[in-house]
Amino acid sequence: MTDRFELTSGEVIPESDDAEFELTPSSLIEVEYIPPPSSVSKFVTTLYHFRCDEAVIRDIQPASIGHLSLFPYGKGEMHFTNGQRDSNPEIAVLSPLSTATPIFVEGPFHVIGAALTPLGWAALTGLHAGEYRDRLFEASEILGRDVVPMGEQLIAGYRSGKISGRECAFEVGNYIEGKVKRVNARHIELIRTVNQWLGASLNPDLSDLMAEAAYSERQVQRLVEQYFGLPPKALARKYRALRAAALCSFPHLTPEYEAELDAAFFDQPHMIREIQRFAGRTPARLRDNDSPFLNEMIDLKNFRELG
Repeated sequence: MTDRFELTSGEVIPESDDAEFELTPSSLIEVEYIPPPSSVSKFVTTLYHFRCDEAVIRDIQPASIGHLSLFPYGKGEMHFTNGQRDSNPEIAVLSPLSTATPIFVEGPFHVIGAALTPLGWAALTGLHAGEYRDRLFEASEILGRDVVPMGEQLIAGYRSGKISGRECAFEVGNYIEGKVKRVNARHIELIRTVNQWLGASLNPDLSDLMAEAAYSERQVQRLVEQYFGLPPKALARKYRALRAAALCSFPHLTPEYEAELDAAFFDQPHMIREIQRFAGRTPARLRDNDSPFLNEMIDLKNFRELG
């Protein structure tokens, strides 16, 4: 029987039945992750430059909050769990992902962009993360037409060799810094509270969040989905799996980490299913060095907002 993922709202998302496909080997992919400047770090988890010059590229995007990305080379699709398939525009906004999402591309494939924090998604787009999750949009649909000249100029400069991928990434960060809008101060405090709650344990207790949040339980459910893309219980499940995946990618674990992993899941098969759903690979595959983009995106440094 296929497992089902039930959200607090009553929506049910079926577990993916797709068989694992063969990833493009790590030796053929270059990924540079670039710490964002301090002026934009509360909005951006990391800047990045991804490059693969193969004719066909297969990879997996782990569940995430959202991205602003440029695609100077490569045309393909993201295959979402809900059956939606979106091709990649040259200037794109990837909305928050509820699960790991396969990527199929005709190369060469180059991507430059910024991975957003929950606050970054809200301040940049102003959109409800839950209502817009699991899509790849033309950036102008989300951010307005002023993103187009910025993106086109950077893509043209990158293609001509006048500007490097790293320089392009910093310019994307500069654009975000200039574009972000104010977010309700009480909502920012709730985002911070949720981050601390998620970071306190691999298996945080929902009652602890309700005790700390300055809102009713109903308001917390609504606002967490608005800013993070999932209601609290489902969000904790997602981050438990992603952080467990990051730990499982380590060559060796301390006894303390092993005990925490054992306590966080009902049993090992449950842990494997959860990691595969949200990170896109089993723990064994996370250690095989054949998924560089995946392994970098689930690195613990990319959960710095969780403390």
